[in-house]
Amino acid sequence: MTIAAPVVLGEHEVGKGKPLYIIAGPCVLEDPDEMLETATALAGICERLEVGYCFKASYRKDNRTSSDSYRGPGIDDGLRLLERIRDAVGVPVLTDFHHPEEADAVAEVAEVLQIPAFLCRQTSLLEAAGRTGRVINVKKGQFLAAADMAHAAGQLQHVGCERILFTERGSFFGYRDLTVDFRSIQIMRQLGHPVVFDATHSVQSPGSTGTTTGGKPELIPLLARCGMAAGCDLLFLEVHPEPSRAKSDAGSQLPLEAFEPLVAELIKFRNLYLEAND
Repeated sequence: MTIAAPVVLGEHEVGKGKPLYIIAGPCVLEDPDEMLETATALAGICERLEVGYCFKASYRKDNRTSSDSYRGPGIDDGLRLLERIRDAVGVPVLTDFHHPEEADAVAEVAEVLQIPAFLCRQTSLLEAAGRTGRVINVKKGQFLAAADMAHAAGQLQHVGCERILFTERGSFFGYRDLTVDFRSIQIMRQLGHPVVFDATHSVQSPGSTGTTTGGKPELIPLLARCGMAAGCDLLFLEVHPEPSRAKSDAGSQLPLEAFEPLVAELIKFRNLYLEAND
């Protein structure tokens, strides 16, 4: 049985026996100055807490409930903003992409290329990501058994990629609801790659408002604690200064003011897990 070999991400190792690592930022890129301010605030908090940090935000969202939903600034403006944030704040950045032909351009800016959950079985997308030499974070599809993520890893490894992360983000359960089977964290760790727990997408209720995705953000801390107890190596949080005015995923983002106390608590959970298990 293989357990989550460490992966180098920026200046940190993540995975078996390593401290908690945080991936956080708004769902999608919005006002450039506010995005830079948000990244700076999140990075400063993580520095104070002595925990590794990667900024995340999407330059374009393709999985929209409505055609009228905000999709982001697009690849050109989005990558320029991500590069500005990366250089000004001095942290790695993560963004998702949806088309194989965009992989190389994204890899010039992002340390981590993310495969969206609905696209985790797209061979051409996985192979294009894997060829870049970057860390690849594959979000487990809401429809997929955890053990089947071995196939995604196999397609990445087929093109020489070994820096692989898996993300648990909940599974469809009935209509317009997600639930988290925390066994999946251990199952995916046993595939030999570090596991991220996405505590914000896991509280979503897709399409529940009629034209947008709703959620229960009050459950984010509970699910995050459960993810720590189950052994996740990294934590993924969508964070916005004012979630109510966020242009995407307003119903499931964590308020910026709640980020520091939650992460401080979760570091303790991770350390307890390491003492007991790794």
